[in-house]
Amino acid sequence: MTIVEAAQGRQRRATPPAGLPRLLANPTSRLDEHLDAHGPVPRLRPEALIALVERAGLRGRGGASFPTATKLRAVASGRRTVVVANACEGEPASAKDATLLTQAPHLVLDGLAVAAAAVGARDAVIATERGRTEVLDVLAHALQARAEAGVDHVPVRLVTVPPRYLAGEESALVHFLNGGEAKPTSVPPRPYERGVHRRPTLVQNVETLAHLALVVRHGDAWFRSIGAAEEPGSALFTVSGAVVNPGVYEAALGTPIPSMLVAAGGTTADVSAVLVGGYFGTWVPASALGSVTLDNRSLSAVGAALGCGVVAALPASRCGVAEAARVAAYLAAETAGQCGPCVNGLGSVSAAMDALARGQDVAGATAALHRWFGMIAGRGACRHPDGAIRFVKSALHTFADEITRHQRGMCTATDRAPVLPVPHSSPGGISWR
Repeated sequence: MTIVEAAQGRQRRATPPAGLPRLLANPTSRLDEHLDAHGPVPRLRPEALIALVERAGLRGRGGASFPTATKLRAVASGRRTVVVANACEGEPASAKDATLLTQAPHLVLDGLAVAAAAVGARDAVIATERGRTEVLDVLAHALQARAEAGVDHVPVRLVTVPPRYLAGEESALVHFLNGGEAKPTSVPPRPYERGVHRRPTLVQNVETLAHLALVVRHGDAWFRSIGAAEEPGSALFTVSGAVVNPGVYEAALGTPIPSMLVAAGGTTADVSAVLVGGYFGTWVPASALGSVTLDNRSLSAVGAALGCGVVAALPASRCGVAEAARVAAYLAAETAGQCGPCVNGLGSVSAAMDALARGQDVAGATAALHRWFGMIAGRGACRHPDGAIRFVKSALHTFADEITRHQRGMCTATDRAPVLPVPHSSPGGISWR
C-alpha cells in the first residue's frame, strides 16, 4: 500500500482544526504524517476551485493582500501557464515563511499543487534564498518524498535566489527565473500576462499557498469562521522586541495588537511604539495601540498595513530615531541601483536620518527629509523607494518628541543595543558600539 492509498483510507479522520493554530496545527516534515493529519488534496475542476477561493475571501499573505481568486482567474485565462511559490523572505524582521516551510512544508507544496491545477499549469517552481540551509534541506527531502509517492501531477523545481531584500519582489523573481538579475523590472507586462519564459505566471507567497491547501480541504465557511468580516481567516505574525517569547504566532485577522503581544508572553518593558508590516511598514505609537487591530481596514486608520506580518515592540528604553536610522541605511544599501530616486534619494534620506539620530543639524536634516519625500514618492522604477519613505515618514511622526530632544542634545535611550535586525552586510547607519 502506498502513502497516498493509506492516506485515502484514513481521510475521514482528517478533521479541520476547530480553532487556532491552523497552518501549524500538525507540524511535521514527513509526508506520511502530513497525509495522516490532513488527508489527500481533493480534486476540483478549475472553475469550481477558483469560485471556492473567491467565496473564502483569501487574500495574499506576502504583503500586498491582493485577492487570491483574482490572481488565479487572471492566470487561468492564459495558455502554457507557470506557478511560482515565493519563499524569498528578504524581510530581516520576519521569520514566518521560514517557520512555515520547516514545520509544514507539505502544506505549502499541497497549495502549490492546488494552484497549478486551478490555472492549468504544467510547470511549478518554489524559490527561496541561498544560504537558508535548514529550509533548503527540508524542501529537498519533501520534494523527493512527494516524487516517490507520486502525489503531485506537476513536477516542482527548487530554485535558490540571492539573499537580497528585493529578490522576492514579484517581477524581480520572475526576471531571475528568466536568467536575469534578481532586480525588479518595469510593469506592464505583469507576471500574470508574461512571466517565466514569457508565459502567464502565478507568483504566490508560500503562506497564501498553505491557506489555499486548507481552503480546498475544509471549505470557504470553515475559512471564514474566524477573522475580520472583510478580511477572513488567520495569518502568521513574527512578534519581536520587548516581548517575553519572540517568535512566529498564528492569529485571526482582526486581533488587537495588545493581544498579539500577550500571545508572545506579554511585554518585558514599557513600549513606546510598535512597528507593523516590516521595513516597508509603519510605526504605530503606543497611545494608538488600544484602538488598532491586525487587519488592513483598521490599520489604514493609522497609515499602516499588515505587510509581511511583522509586529515589533520597541521598548521605551531604546531610541526610535536611531532604530529608524539603522533601517533607513539598510534600505538605502539594498537599492537595485536602477533609478535616481532610489540610488541618490534613499542615500540622502539615510544621511539625513543619521544626522537626526546623532542630533546634528536636526532642523536642516528634517527639512531635507521633507524635500526628498516630495522628490522620491511615486518616481522610482519599483516600489522600493516608496516603501522606504513610508517607513521613514512614520518614524518622523511617531518619534517627533524624540527628534526635538535630539535637537537639544538629549536622548531618552538608556539602552543602546539595537532592537530591529539589520544584516551585517549592509554598510552605514547608526552604530552605538
